[in-house]
Amino acid sequence: MNKHLLLFAAAPLALIAPAAAAKTVTVEADTAPTAAEPAAQKEVEREVFTTGVAKGRDPLDSATSTSVLKAGEIEKLGARSLSEVLRNIPGIRTESSTGEGNSNYTIRGLPLASGGSKYMQIQEDGLPVLEFSDIFNVASDIFIRYDFNIGQVEAIRGGSASTFVSNSPGGVINLISRTGDTEGGAVAFTTGIGYDSNRLDFDYGMKLSDTLRMHIGGFYRVGEGPRDVGFTAYKGGQLKFNVTKDFAGGYVRLHGKWLDDRSPQYVTVPVQITGTNDNPEYASFANFDVRRDSMLSSNITGLVTRDGNNNPTAYSTSEGMHAKVKSIGLESQFDLGGWTITERFRYSAISGSTLRNQIFSLFSGAALPATAGGAGGTLSYANGPNAGQVIANPANLNGNGVVGNMLLIRVNANSLDNVSNDLRATRVWNVGGGKLTTTAGVYKSLQTIDTTWLYTNTYQDALGGGQSSLLNARDASGTPITQDGYVAFDLNVGGIPGQYRRAFDVDYNVTAPYGSLNFHVGPVAIGGSVRYDIGKVRGRLFGSDLGGGRVGTNPFDFNNDGVISAAEARTGALPLSRPAPVNYDYDYVSYSTGINWRISEPLAVFARYSKGARAGADKILFTPSVSSVDGSLVEPGAAYDTVTQLEGGFKYRAANATLNVTGFLADTTDRNIQGGTGLEILREYRAYGAEVEASYRTGPFSVTGGLTYTSAEIRSDSRVPTINGNTPRHQPDFIFQLTPQYDSELATVGFNVVGTTSSYAQDTNGLKMPGFTVVNAFLQYRPIDRVQLMLNVNNLFDTIGFYDIAQNAVPANGLGWGRAINGRTVSTSLRFDF
Repeated sequence: MNKHLLLFAAAPLALIAPAAAAKTVTVEADTAPTAAEPAAQKEVEREVFTTGVAKGRDPLDSATSTSVLKAGEIEKLGARSLSEVLRNIPGIRTESSTGEGNSNYTIRGLPLASGGSKYMQIQEDGLPVLEFSDIFNVASDIFIRYDFNIGQVEAIRGGSASTFVSNSPGGVINLISRTGDTEGGAVAFTTGIGYDSNRLDFDYGMKLSDTLRMHIGGFYRVGEGPRDVGFTAYKGGQLKFNVTKDFAGGYVRLHGKWLDDRSPQYVTVPVQITGTNDNPEYASFANFDVRRDSMLSSNITGLVTRDGNNNPTAYSTSEGMHAKVKSIGLESQFDLGGWTITERFRYSAISGSTLRNQIFSLFSGAALPATAGGAGGTLSYANGPNAGQVIANPANLNGNGVVGNMLLIRVNANSLDNVSNDLRATRVWNVGGGKLTTTAGVYKSLQTIDTTWLYTNTYQDALGGGQSSLLNARDASGTPITQDGYVAFDLNVGGIPGQYRRAFDVDYNVTAPYGSLNFHVGPVAIGGSVRYDIGKVRGRLFGSDLGGGRVGTNPFDFNNDGVISAAEARTGALPLSRPAPVNYDYDYVSYSTGINWRISEPLAVFARYSKGARAGADKILFTPSVSSVDGSLVEPGAAYDTVTQLEGGFKYRAANATLNVTGFLADTTDRNIQGGTGLEILREYRAYGAEVEASYRTGPFSVTGGLTYTSAEIRSDSRVPTINGNTPRHQPDFIFQLTPQYDSELATVGFNVVGTTSSYAQDTNGLKMPGFTVVNAFLQYRPIDRVQLMLNVNNLFDTIGFYDIAQNAVPANGLGWGRAINGRTVSTSLRFDF
């Protein structure tokens, strides 16, 4: 990563970039409630919003749709992951069943053809966690944690996000850290009730002098987690710090982060599907609960395959999603000749890995397919307590007869290192009785994507409690189909082992000058902004080019018995001597213009039109979009996708109530790789709808909520025109959030309700996934000063819900698979403030 630092040393840091106003308002996120003080009394309403805009200002004076989640309110949600926090923001749809990371996020009906967050960027203190939030198998939310360090979460949807942040035409989520402005801290211990989970959180902020302050915090946790996997799946923690020096007209802040944390990735589980496509019924199989079980198991301890250098290796399945981050940054702000200069810099050394046990297909032990021995074939246990035992009645295996044809997938993130720098300057001018805010700036980013995809293919039974085992299969003549439960030591698809074994070593160099003008006179503000993104992409690829010319079968004797078994013959290798180049440049312009009219003190209306883009990253590599001969683009527009948005609405804020309503229309292009199939897609989408965000308080009672209506359509698919006019998969008509609560000095009690209406499982619009509503309950009890006891119940009514189903029709044998939400989990915590 030294090459990145050298490039930055040569970067034109003298260029001026945008900030806020004649004097930027700095928001300090240090207002979390103490145990002795209810959130309703402690937290002061903030009137300034700073994310994705040129100048921090009252949201009622800005033509944007914004939301803020404060630390005190997030604590009550008892969220088990960042995605469970973000699902409480109107307009944002999260598919949060995967665990701590690799969740899926989209906004206002923008397409979600694959994982991660393609059109919405996740930031930490104003800079991106990763330049691209949907890198295959290693999305940005793996490398960020919500803990006591965070004071609030800001979100901007649509609007100026595309011109103030690269690669985020849909919106921006920004986690803002505390900075020691409020002295004191807290320590809390949280444990699961009925499941193995233990976590310790702490934070502390203090003034070191009249002009120097600091904050430090973090967490450590260990346990099996909310699903039965049979081993310690969660282990690790985080430590963050910052030191701020204040001076007349500004500040300088040094900050750092260390993260080393692993957690399981929950993917598909077997599910029984009956009924009709329009009215299906989903249920658990005997001895396997879709809400609590996983295909991870204490009996499946390793993944045996070739590594990125083609050497035999075994990876521990307990690694799960393993995130390693070391970052250091500097932030400053100062006044210079009437201009306010803001500078943000961060270097992050990021690595790790992900491992998941994913269903490729299911079959019944009563009817073995030819690939598993066919008629007369037999199954036996390859490991576990019954290793070697022949299964006499496969039709009744574990009481359900279900056998999984599984893919164990390991992705090594050798390096996702990045450097980012945002330098901005702003000045406010008195013009014609109003104020003209001018902003100019430049953003610079260097992002490495150095990853390796490794696979194996196994047979496995479906037994809950973390006790599933691998299975061996023989045909009627007794010839082995498998070896130690392995069908192949690679991805065994289409008879070409290794065709999806891949390695990326690519660097992205992004430069983006930008600027804005905003004129505010009387009750009216009108403005516009523009951004010019310039990208250079250089690197190498190893593996299949989807043309069949780079890989083939490459057998290996994994057990060293001198014989190549059928499974060992199904092995591939990376063609390390035959890399394909990546060598292309791109550029695009984003712009946004809006008008806001403050009709009265509590009421404003606004309208905005924007066009932004998102550069393609690893998901356009290994596709016809990039030449495998010279690494160039097949056409200039292949490097990025565009989002055109029109939005408008009103905002109302009174002493005890708020109501924000926004209508939106978005047209989107998408070059991507579809999750689950690996097929390239080239599409155009349209989505329109409305989002509502409201709150009301009377005395000790309050309620907040959000509702988003979306009508989305696949307008054009050049590869599969039969789906033109269909609704994109997983897109519901409505998503909603509601949190009523009652506050007193002694206690706070309430519910957090999140839900979705039905959607289609696939783009072909056959099978429906029913909608579901999850009710979460919380109770905070403050028996004495500075002490708080808390009880959180997630999924109080143990609802069954699905974010993903692989099938497009009710299967004749009832065997389906998908990603299910977690069942009821209860946790309790003890917190002490000091």
